Amino acid sequence: MALHVPRPAGLSSMLKDGARHFSGLEEAVYRNISACKEFSKTLKTAYGPQGRNKMVINHLEKLFVTNDAATIIKELEIEHPAAKLLMFLYYVLMFTLFSPQIEHPTAKLMMFLCYIEHPAAKLMMLASQMQEQEIGDGTNWVIIFAGALLEAAEDLIRMGLTPTDVAEGYQLAVNKALELLPSMQCWEVTDTRNLEQVTKALRSAIMSKQFGNEDFLAKLVANACISILPEKTSFNVDNVRICKILGSGIHKSEVIQGMVFQRTVEGSVTAKEKAKVAVYSCPFDVTTTETKGTVLIQSADELAKFSRGEENRMETDVKGLADAGVTVLVAGGKIGDLALHYLNKYNMMAVRVTSKWDLRRLCKTVGATILPKLTCPTPEEIGLCDRVFMDEVGEVPVTIFRQEGEESRICTVIVRGSTGNYMDDIERAITDAINTYKGLCRDGRCVAGAGSTEIQLSLLIEQYGAQCPGLEQYAIKKFSESLRVFPKVLADNCGASYQETLSNLLASHSEGKKNVGFDCENENGSHVINACEKQIYDLYLTKYWALKYSTSAANQILRVDQIIMAKRAGGPKARGMGAQDPDDD
Repeated sequence: MALHVPRPAGLSSMLKDGARHFSGLEEAVYRNISACKEFSKTLKTAYGPQGRNKMVINHLEKLFVTNDAATIIKELEIEHPAAKLLMFLYYVLMFTLFSPQIEHPTAKLMMFLCYIEHPAAKLMMLASQMQEQEIGDGTNWVIIFAGALLEAAEDLIRMGLTPTDVAEGYQLAVNKALELLPSMQCWEVTDTRNLEQVTKALRSAIMSKQFGNEDFLAKLVANACISILPEKTSFNVDNVRICKILGSGIHKSEVIQGMVFQRTVEGSVTAKEKAKVAVYSCPFDVTTTETKGTVLIQSADELAKFSRGEENRMETDVKGLADAGVTVLVAGGKIGDLALHYLNKYNMMAVRVTSKWDLRRLCKTVGATILPKLTCPTPEEIGLCDRVFMDEVGEVPVTIFRQEGEESRICTVIVRGSTGNYMDDIERAITDAINTYKGLCRDGRCVAGAGSTEIQLSLLIEQYGAQCPGLEQYAIKKFSESLRVFPKVLADNCGASYQETLSNLLASHSEGKKNVGFDCENENGSHVINACEKQIYDLYLTKYWALKYSTSAANQILRVDQIIMAKRAGGPKARGMGAQDPDDD
């Protein structure tokens, strides 16, 4: 008879077999801090204009070569819960910066908390989709600062402070930092339609991804954003489209008002001026019945009449479009040979666009309505386009819907480059700049970049901590020291001595030069530069929300004293592709 093995007492007795839990300082707090430190250390070397690239191969074996923290985090499969919390904070920051529909920060946080109830894979998938749409600048800043706060907290806890004392001190420090941050403003974009002002504001966002090409790309993105900025409604980042065409160099990139598709036209008509556009989401072909049917044909005349009936129906549909004034037809599916014959006969241009997103953007560009079935559109459903034509860009055939008027709703940035990975990195830099422009439309204030704002805040918060009684003053001092990690990282990535750089910056700020930051080009030999004179600006909103949410994440991790990990669902992982062992049968 089998003996009964008693289960251990405590929390383990309430959990399923295979579940794990950790508690206490050593198992929970230090474990979380260690994971987040390693996570932050991974991204430190990718920070700044001289940041190194990471080579990431995702689960689909797609290769990414980039220093963009958003792409690195999205493609990494993080398993540790504390590190996932940092990633979660990262997506909250993006949503907060670039989603104007909800204004209260707590409400925004609660919207993201709803994803926590879903499995981790679902959470990461949804967060990745949102990050893809709402990506902005300053994201690596959040991870590095949260990691620095947790590293400093570990020292304080080992000295004898409780995690609660540290979290309360950090909260006092960040409240003071947010109170002081508006006084750091050194410049403001007063007119979001002014090309010179917008170009200055976008340079820094691009510089960290494409150092050396920031002037050209900033002007390119500024032209694109200003050209489609609406008079009354808010700016929409989806209205700036990016089309990557292999070949040539980055300086051959250009902005086209309208839409560009990397495909040829379907028929023989290749250009139309002052075109009237009808857009269908379905294939433009002979319609088939919903149920299967059998037709009994007994003679050649009956066969000819049957085929002629389909031809007459298709000609009637195309003639109806021609009578309505339609000169360009866009279909979301296949355009049949019979339909193409009659489209050529009535001198109509045919374009096939398979992407539903591109169909929606095209309708927004020309002012058309998507038709779900083959019906003749009403005058209100027909779109207008100044010019539709087929062209070649670097031997790649493209079809362009160009709006030459001042009221263009959508523009396309054509990116040129020598390799696909290089163009992907340029695309990420452009996307960062587009989202920075959206932030400028909400608040045009800017603070000095190059680490100068962090050093100035560090000195002021250190003075504030010296005046605070109680144990919180130790955490406030560590908060101010953590802000100095950014000049250190910039110096390390540029190969400079961070001790000498930091001492030079602190000496300059103590003398009242509050806009002095790190010079990655080392023009004067001391790695110290006036950020405002060099037009290195950071968006005020980026610093505000990054400070707020990185401290919030660090505090939340510090307040965790137990980790409970349920048994993983499902059986063993599925066998991968490739040759299998025949003995397994």
